[in-house]
Amino acid sequence: MPWGTRLATLGRMAVGWCSLALAAAGPAVAGPAVAGPAAGPAVASPRIVSINPCVDSVLMQVADASQIAGISHYSQDARSTSIPLAQAMRFKATSGTAEEVVALAPDLVVAGAHVAPATIAALQRMGVHLVQLSVPESIAESNAQIVAIAALVGHPDRGAALVARVDAAVRAARAAGPAVPALIWQGGGLVPGSGTLADELLRASGFRNLSVDYGLQRWDVLPLEYLVARPPRVLFSVGEADRSDRMLGHPVMRPLARHMAVRRFPDRLLRCGGPTIIDAMMQLSAARRSL
Repeated sequence: MPWGTRLATLGRMAVGWCSLALAAAGPAVAGPAVAGPAAGPAVASPRIVSINPCVDSVLMQVADASQIAGISHYSQDARSTSIPLAQAMRFKATSGTAEEVVALAPDLVVAGAHVAPATIAALQRMGVHLVQLSVPESIAESNAQIVAIAALVGHPDRGAALVARVDAAVRAARAAGPAVPALIWQGGGLVPGSGTLADELLRASGFRNLSVDYGLQRWDVLPLEYLVARPPRVLFSVGEADRSDRMLGHPVMRPLARHMAVRRFPDRLLRCGGPTIIDAMMQLSAARRSL
């Protein structure tokens, strides 16, 4: 089978698999912004329950601690949190069920785009104000969500300050000279392509995402043999230092060490926008300078 045809076939299979897997995971699913089922009465200092770890990270920056009635259980898991674990442990956490959420008596619930229909229906019946946000696919979308969340909690000035910090981090990461060919590689070969936040972060820090050169879609799987045949200058391996990618440990990868630098890219930097962008830009910028 020709190279391009095979990649296209694998890509279609990957998209189907990723859609199911990400929908189940919730925090990593992309989708349009979704308004809540009911606006509810205006509250000067609303008590908020977040059932999305990406929203949690923004709330920590823009809301008063007394306003945060609950956060996602993902934020209390070292493998998935986007905020310091010690900070997350100060708050109550839920798994996102309607029963847990309502028990915390929030004025507002903020979630990702994919919430169980049963949860939405239950919150609607109880008149709880639910706002659903998509996973941002650009820095501009992420900044818009920061502004929206800050407005919801009644602190727009804090939202503006956080956006300014994000923009400053992006400007600081800009690199002179030609863009360096790079690829972000997750376990099993899943890579983000054009139209994703990860792609924009790569470009903003002086890299060129090679995903498009392989003919991959927005989120697609790159077989190991194609990586070996056309390696990037830098490969960002998604994961923590204590976890290794089985495919990257394959013997065929050893000769590439002379031509391809492998840098760790923590899971948490790939999942969310918001203040996570600041850490991601620092990591990418440091990798660019190290070459």
